[in-house]
Amino acid sequence: QVQLQESGPGLVKPSQTLSLTCTVSGGSITTNYYYWSWIRQPPGKGLEWMGAIRYTGQTYYSPSLKSRTSISRDTSKNQFTLQLSSVTPEDTAVYYCARDSRLRRVPTTIDEYDYWGQGTQVTVSS
Repeated sequence: QVQLQESGPGLVKPSQTLSLTCTVSGGSITTNYYYWSWIRQPPGKGLEWMGAIRYTGQTYYSPSLKSRTSISRDTSKNQFTLQLSSVTPEDTAVYYCARDSRLRRVPTTIDEYDYWGQGTQVTVSS
């Protein structure tokens, strides 16, 4: 059973960089042929796919967030990380990490992914 767990600060100040880590257990992030994604849901809004890292290490980003987003991984720890720079209050959301065999860029519900974490609330406020 694959499990994903998001971790990181729950409060970030405007203009700072948000950093979240997804720790994966029960499966390797280098296993063929999976994509490991970051998705968020602002209050009262739908899911927004932010980007993904493939098992090869190749990254993919949402065009609307590409200039501020970086996804990387640490294979020794079986973790992948999201960095979102220059945050504003509009980046306040529940952030999820997830796995799928397809690059799902337009999710409607989080259970469209094979596995997903419980989500972590991030609030951007001074």
